[in-house]
Amino acid sequence: MYYLPQPPFLIALAGLFIAVTCGAAFWNMVEQKLRESYQNPQQETSFKIDRFINPALTIAYWGICLGVWVFLGGGLLIFGFGVIPSYGVALLITLFTAGLVWDQINDVLMQLKKGGSEALSLEDLEDLT
Repeated sequence: MYYLPQPPFLIALAGLFIAVTCGAAFWNMVEQKLRESYQNPQQETSFKIDRFINPALTIAYWGICLGVWVFLGGGLLIFGFGVIPSYGVALLITLFTAGLVWDQINDVLMQLKKGGSEALSLEDLEDLT
């Protein structure tokens, strides 16, 4: 079996590059979606991120997930784990986290729809302590 003479840093860097570039595209699309939603809040699709209505947004999000998966798998490869365990563990972590973040983004958008930007104020949390 052939062993790489150095740890595969390039794989982790490639994953980071993919995640950052797709993240920039996702950020711009979410900003555009929010601008459109604030201009027309009565529209049924305002403040919603739907896989079928916005496929470009979904592709950018899964691009981020792909980059994170490659980055995490490459990071585990650097520490000497095998290819299958590295990318298997990274896939589980990435899919679980991606699902939680997607749900959180939708929850935040629904809070914005109901209460505007004041609904996300952190100053209200000080009253709870």
